[in-house]
Amino acid sequence: MRLVALGAVALIASATAASPVLADDASSKSPAMSRGWEFAEQGGADLFRNVCAACHQVDAKGAVGAGAYPSLAEDQKLASTDFMLTVLLSGPSNMPALGEMMSDAQVADVINYVRTHFGNSYPGAVSAADVAAARRLATPR
Repeated sequence: MRLVALGAVALIASATAASPVLADDASSKSPAMSRGWEFAEQGGADLFRNVCAACHQVDAKGAVGAGAYPSLAEDQKLASTDFMLTVLLSGPSNMPALGEMMSDAQVADVINYVRTHFGNSYPGAVSAADVAAARRLATPR
């Protein structure tokens, strides 16, 4: 019985890995899934595709169903880098603080990616140093 269950899990994993979700100009070279408690993806496009799109969808337009996942497309709240840093580092309401599983560079990359894609074109890139400073001030939930 255990062998059958393991086989089913392997089959499902191979089926989902064979058809990755693509977002905007996201690279197809990233790993299918991170392992452990840290994300392995590098670059904003890969992080968005493999982390954020699971809830916010590949087009960043959000979803409603088992939960409500807000749209990030053409979102005026994203003009504020402080808002984005707070969201990723502290996690608002029902969203986990995913920034805890990312390096400062990864947080900066995904913030900069979302702020310049999906109909967003906000100036002022976030640096890894900005993230490190915000991380020191972040209020964990």
